Amino acid sequence: LIEFTIAPNGGQDFFDISLVDGFNFPVGVTPIGGSGDCQTVLCQEDVNVVCPPELAVTSQDGAVIACRSACMAFNQPEYCCSGDHSWPETCPPTDYSRIFKNQCPQAYSYAYDDKTITFTCMGGADYAIIFCPN
Repeated sequence: LIEFTIAPNGGQDFFDISLVDGFNFPVGVTPIGGSGDCQTVLCQEDVNVVCPPELAVTSQDGAVIACRSACMAFNQPEYCCSGDHSWPETCPPTDYSRIFKNQCPQAYSYAYDDKTITFTCMGGADYAIIFCPN
């Protein structure tokens, strides 16, 4: 999932790649134009290759075609950062979210993984969405 908050009149845009709900293929975002710290953000590794069986979504022939997050797979507060786990202090990364983070360090891997993975660009940039970047 790619998320954008686009500011009107050339203000500051915010964007990120999120694996909070899962992964199905590599993706990237490249700002075109704009000013400031307009950097390309990538999730170019194939998380499906390292997806634990309990998170895997498979095709009829058994190939892993997507990897669900632990929240989507188990619907438990400790994985969904809900209930007693609905604050950053009570919802740390899990072994499952670390799998996503290790493969795609520039992407959100769980609900409170936002210290270094929200990116910005100023000045009314356009954005190229790249599917399966090398």
